[in-house]
Amino acid sequence: MGKRGLMSMIRLIASDIDGTLLLNGSREIPAEVLEMIPRLAEKGILFCAASGRQYPNLKALFAPVWDKMLFICENGALVMQNDQPLAVLPMPRPDSLQLIGEIQAREGCEVQVSGRDCVYISPRNPRFVDHIRNFVKNKAILCEDFAAVEEPFLKVSANMANGVDDDTLQWFAARWSSRLNVALAGRCWLDFTVADKSQGLAALCQALDIPTADTAAFGDSFNDVGMLRMAGHSWAMQQAAPAVQAAARRTCNRVEPILRSILEEAE
Repeated sequence: MGKRGLMSMIRLIASDIDGTLLLNGSREIPAEVLEMIPRLAEKGILFCAASGRQYPNLKALFAPVWDKMLFICENGALVMQNDQPLAVLPMPRPDSLQLIGEIQAREGCEVQVSGRDCVYISPRNPRFVDHIRNFVKNKAILCEDFAAVEEPFLKVSANMANGVDDDTLQWFAARWSSRLNVALAGRCWLDFTVADKSQGLAALCQALDIPTADTAAFGDSFNDVGMLRMAGHSWAMQQAAPAVQAAARRTCNRVEPILRSILEEAE
């Protein structure tokens, strides 16, 4: 029996992916994490991927263990378990279409609109199609008229290949932050949602009857801040910006040692 401590109370672990589980350009979840997820589940501790990525993308990333875990997708707009939605928070259609037009009018910006199982793009540069389909690995549908898309919009994203500059960030934040969550997601993406990861975590806790005090969270970016603040135990990555680190209770340079400690305390 391992030593019992505060982490023995953890029942749900939510971790960001890019820059948190995937470090230094890695594109595959560490084997140790995949090995620990079912072991955690056996101890009554659920693991949740919390990301701005799409559900099919996340499901493929965690393919060996996807049915033993949970998913907060699209920065909290979609919460999934075993292919079933536990929560869906779509964007208002008029706001979405206005925002899409403003992104398309902005020099150097590409727009991506997220549905549940695919993304819709209207690329200025053919290389953007290749990036989304072959690097990000989203199912991408070319779209001439976003108003003709029938399914709800879960997230609208602006992509700048050379990185989102401060002027672009401030311009969109000034126009939209009173109505939508506006968050940098890595260097090249600016995401707009009604939800954020904290709302996804709250919806998950409500659905599973788990107090937020009994949750743990890991993240590295500004779209993780709400989740880090909400969780009873939280770690920001050591390379995260100071404001992100300030939202967490601790810092770490890798997630795996913390997962091992949680597992050891549960045994």
